[in-house]
Amino acid sequence: MNFNSFCSDTLATMIGGIFLTLLFFWLREKIFPLPKVTGRWHFEICTVHTAYKPYENMVLRYVAMLWREGNRIEGTVEKIYENSSTGERDFVGKNRTRGEATGYIEKNYFAKDRIFLHIVENGHGRESTNFYELILDSNEEMSGTFSSMVANQDGSAKWRRKEF
Repeated sequence: MNFNSFCSDTLATMIGGIFLTLLFFWLREKIFPLPKVTGRWHFEICTVHTAYKPYENMVLRYVAMLWREGNRIEGTVEKIYENSSTGERDFVGKNRTRGEATGYIEKNYFAKDRIFLHIVENGHGRESTNFYELILDSNEEMSGTFSSMVANQDGSAKWRRKEF
């Protein structure tokens, strides 16, 4: 092998590597970007299973403000509505309970992206922990399941940009 052949092979390999790097970067940024989850979301959870029977079929609604840094998600939530065995009520102003949300986006190239959120809510009397596993249906809607440490609840969760 002579020096000219070595140099041309090395140059071709470097140019091919740079081309592939730019191609993959372009694909990731333009064709397969991370979903746009930043902004206001409204979500509703419906309890399906619980250790405390009065919570069965309870519906809670929240409003959330989320922001994304890379694939990490953070935000805040407020409970705004409840429909349970004790009645139906809207929460306004100081009667709203607030919570902190943290999570991440699981980017999938051959399936829908998934969102995992952990929300710690400062409820009336005690703190509660909820975990959400959501499928991103579009930049406007997510759906999935939730699990809560309050009365061992779990059930369905629907997230959307529009109010319920």
